[in-house]
Amino acid sequence: MFPTQYHEILKRIDEIDPIDYGKTRNYIGGAVSRLSPYISRGVISTKQVAKHVLKKGYQFEEIESFLRELAWRDYFQQVWLAKGDALHTDLKQTQANAIHNKIPSSILLGQTGITAIDKGIAQLYETGYMHNHMRMYVASIACNIAKSHWLVPAKWMYYYLLDADWASNALSWQWVAGSFSSKKYYANQENINKYCDTGDQNTFLDTSYENLVELHIPKELSQTANPELKTTLPKSPKLSINKELPTYIYTFYNLDPEWDKEIAANRIVLLEPSFFEKYPVSEKTIEFVLNLSRNIPEIQVAIGEFEAVFCDIAENKLHFKEHPCFTHFKGQQHPRDWMFEKVQGYFPSFFQYWKKAERHLVDLTND
Repeated sequence: MFPTQYHEILKRIDEIDPIDYGKTRNYIGGAVSRLSPYISRGVISTKQVAKHVLKKGYQFEEIESFLRELAWRDYFQQVWLAKGDALHTDLKQTQANAIHNKIPSSILLGQTGITAIDKGIAQLYETGYMHNHMRMYVASIACNIAKSHWLVPAKWMYYYLLDADWASNALSWQWVAGSFSSKKYYANQENINKYCDTGDQNTFLDTSYENLVELHIPKELSQTANPELKTTLPKSPKLSINKELPTYIYTFYNLDPEWDKEIAANRIVLLEPSFFEKYPVSEKTIEFVLNLSRNIPEIQVAIGEFEAVFCDIAENKLHFKEHPCFTHFKGQQHPRDWMFEKVQGYFPSFFQYWKKAERHLVDLTND
């Protein structure tokens, strides 16, 4: 489902139909791009994708839906930069009606009794992918029907996603739960049947939206658990570093094979145990990261903390890309490839962010 060779990733960008995407993206079988794992891992950027699509001659207005969805990712990252670890808390207001900090066991087991949901969870475990609309359904069931606080379920989903992006994941869960939005998001069985091409009846969601808001926790969601989420990292091989050359440091959020590739340098992907203790991911995700890193010529892998791995290398020889998870890095910080370089800072809503970003859409057509 997700090839890791760079030429295959570029081919996937080229095959995007942004108009069909806009018409069908909410349907489970719709023309989604499946680019999110590569954007999240920093192999490609939102700007790179947008510019490539626009070079094909599409007008802004006919592919606005596609461009907006790309921009959501940068928006979430801007919120993370501004708010830092506050993303782990209810950002705008306390999640209403949350009564516990666990997750329904039926969600963990993929046994909710709702066909589309259970298939979506099975696909997540098998492939590391879940359609965005399905993520919203699962979050709504966990937070708004089962009354789980969003944090633990969000960590569970992040753990299995190949596109694991804490900003996008945490803020999307908060949006559904009503702690980063003006109201909670609900979906009833009719809605799920429509967008997932199923015909379920008589489930706990088979009711009106008015009834959903007042629904008592159904028996299917009454049992809860705390998922065990731990990351298994590979053994650290011995590094071979030429101290006469600069050292470029790659991370979980930056595996860009084009980054200053013309410069002779040591190139090391750093996997810090402390990072994965805070943001644990599955073995499948680690394998995906390591496979993607092989697109970077002569890449080496280091398992350890920044200070320990690079303690004897001069700071002016170290290079890394900016990210809120790696503010403790020392050396030459490089900017990320933002879709809208001139739109920076915190915006309380995506609408406000997009309103300003629209003025700079034309910049995407410039070389």
